[in-house]
Order: sequence, then structure tokens, then C-alpha cells
Amino acid sequence: MLGLISLVLAACQNGLHGPRGGHFKIGQPYQINGEWYYPRMVNDFREIGVASWYGHPFHGRKTANGEVYDMHGMTAAHPTLPLPSIARVTNLENGRSITVRVNDRGPFAKRRIIDLSRRAAWELGFKDQGTAKVEVVYLGLADGVAPPQRRRAEIHQHLATVN
Repeated sequence: MLGLISLVLAACQNGLHGPRGGHFKIGQPYQINGEWYYPRMVNDFREIGVASWYGHPFHGRKTANGEVYDMHGMTAAHPTLPLPSIARVTNLENGRSITVRVNDRGPFAKRRIIDLSRRAAWELGFKDQGTAKVEVVYLGLADGVAPPQRRRAEIHQHLATVN
């Protein structure tokens, strides 16, 4: 019974949905290394480009939305998607596809579009080579996460102007 409880708790810890100690965040436009980024709410989002991964130096540190980064989880960093959200990432070089929890900002190197946890890079088959050409598709906000009440009307108004 104790073993079963441990497995259930481990599955929850590495899950994509539910409370993880972080908070909803879009954030203001920001500049890194001379390049501007504009975080925003989106309905549809699809992007093709280069993915990389990050691990040990960040393992156990806080992510941009206050969650703790776990390089063994299925997580990712994106420069503009709302946090936390869920995205499907497909390695266009081998066809593998995974779903990740986007809970951090980045990457900010060499025009890469997403930084994945070490485990996510392994699942997609590019951990050893370091990068891969991928497609990123936004699937929505993570379950259990909602914008603060005072911002919901503003977000819905913004989405109406985007569509």
C-alpha cells in the first residue's frame, strides 16, 4: 500500500496539471540581450523553430511563475506564453511528440523558441545532441490555474481584439 501511495504522489509531482506552488503570470514586455519579448494571452499559438534543454544549474530553483524547476519533470520555458500553460512539442526530425507544462521564461540564446527540461528533451530524443527542430502548439492554461479576478475582463477584452 505504501508503494502504491508513493507512485501516486510521484505521478502528481511530475503531472502537467494542478497546483504546484506557482501562480498565474503573463508579465510585462521585457528585453534580454537587446531583444524584446511580449508575453500575452493567446487562443491559438503555433511556432516552428529550434528547441534546447536546461538542467542542473537550474534544478531546484524557482521558475518565472514561482514553481520549483524539476529537470526530471515534463516542463518547459517559453518567452511569451502565459504561465503555467500546456503545450504540445513535436520533434520534427524524428516525429516524437510530448505534452509539457510551460512554467518558466526562456530561452534567450541563439533565437531558440523553447527550452525543455532534461527529461522532456530525452523523451523527444535530442538530449545528447542538445537541440532539435520542433513545433510548439499551445493547448491552453494548466488546470487549476486562472487569472486573478481583476485581470479576467482585461484578458478577455485583449483576446477579442486579437481575434
